[in-house]
Amino acid sequence: MAKFDETPIIKDPAVKGELRPPKIREHASAEVKCHPSKPKDTAAINLPSELVPDWQERAIARFGELLDKNQALRVYMDACVRCGACTDKCQFFLGTGDPQNFPVARAELMRKVYRRYFTPAGLVPGLGDAADFDEEMLQKWYTYFYQCSECRRCSVFCPYGIDTAEITAAAREIMASIGISTKYVTEVVAKVYETGNNLGIPPLAWIDNSEFLAEDMEEITGLPIQFPVDEEGADILLIPPSADNFANTDTMIGYGKLFHFLGVSWTTSTYCNEAGNFGLFLNFENLQKVNQRMLEAGRQLGAKTIIWGECGHAWRAGILTPTLSGSMDDFDPPYPYHISQYIVDMFRKGAFEGHIDKSANDEFLVTYHDPCNSARAGNLLDEPREIIRNTCNRFVEMPRNTIRENTFCCGAGGGLLTDELMPIRMAGGKPRAEAVKYTQANYLATVCAICKAQLPELMKYWEVPVQVGGVIDLLANSLKLK
Repeated sequence: MAKFDETPIIKDPAVKGELRPPKIREHASAEVKCHPSKPKDTAAINLPSELVPDWQERAIARFGELLDKNQALRVYMDACVRCGACTDKCQFFLGTGDPQNFPVARAELMRKVYRRYFTPAGLVPGLGDAADFDEEMLQKWYTYFYQCSECRRCSVFCPYGIDTAEITAAAREIMASIGISTKYVTEVVAKVYETGNNLGIPPLAWIDNSEFLAEDMEEITGLPIQFPVDEEGADILLIPPSADNFANTDTMIGYGKLFHFLGVSWTTSTYCNEAGNFGLFLNFENLQKVNQRMLEAGRQLGAKTIIWGECGHAWRAGILTPTLSGSMDDFDPPYPYHISQYIVDMFRKGAFEGHIDKSANDEFLVTYHDPCNSARAGNLLDEPREIIRNTCNRFVEMPRNTIRENTFCCGAGGGLLTDELMPIRMAGGKPRAEAVKYTQANYLATVCAICKAQLPELMKYWEVPVQVGGVIDLLANSLKLK
């Protein structure tokens, strides 16, 4: 087995082949930008549809409001000594080699403006490293704060505990308030309000596909495995990422097999059939509003328990639910509950005793990718591994400096899963691809829909022969139904 390179500096991630994404020249990530929002989407989510005339004044005012409300942000503005400990920990710097595209340099774009308008350095020209918030600076913000996946890997290694994701989130909040945001993120949030999910799937299509899956499962297994929708009084309201019902169908089938085996009543909701919360990548108002829909759906249907499906940033937003959306005391448990936690609880209660055939997954050498949002931001570390070990005979971890709290982002989180950022995504995901290749695994398990969309493209780009799937998929394979 080849030695794993723990600090792979990638200056040119291009790979030969006509179908590969365009290569990114060294230090050229400044040329890669997100498409701007469409007016119809920003209007639907209470944001300006274009750059407001007094944008500088409004941006500085919003910056001041955030500093007053978020003491941590002010600390992060003042505490950095630019030691560079985070530089080679950022997958986007490792992938692109761009000296502007790493945590300190990116955050300095905001700190320069902070010093200019909120510290004495801004009172005297030439005193300190301050800069006006002009059009050139705004363009840099738009480019680089949307080339940060808010993965927080840098915060693990920062000697001062600076959370760069907080800085990125604040910069995006400021930009959104003056009419600067990205098409991908705003379009997704607008679709949630219109259809209940990120993909824009209308209720009838959700119902039809759920019925199709049930018919398919009965034909394959001979069992009445159901995928209920809008069932009132169900024990469990499952809120999956909408991609599970249309793209990651093996994961959706896994949910159905699980609940059928356990004999519990469950349902999905057409009002809220999406756990993913892209408000997390835009501004606080939409983060809170999207999250609130989950509790509203549970109460509308009279569900006893709400369970979050396999989605990383859904879980990151989900664990904030009691703070964002109010008490969950009318649910059991009265706090956010992840499908992996639920499955592990069932294992520990002996619910699967004698009904797991681990050999059903023997064709796979499995490794596990910790999504940054569920791992670093959500402390969901041990449960997916416990499920894998209980359902598979062959499991291998990636190198320890690339997993758990140290995990590398897939390269597409934080609202970066969009075609125009493909060069950045492929470059930034290179450290993860390298770690997977090191294991020689042929199945890459994860609990995040964004990762499930990015990782197959990433592995194909870097020529790593591995199948990507959910953790619950492995449970479904090994479960002897009754």
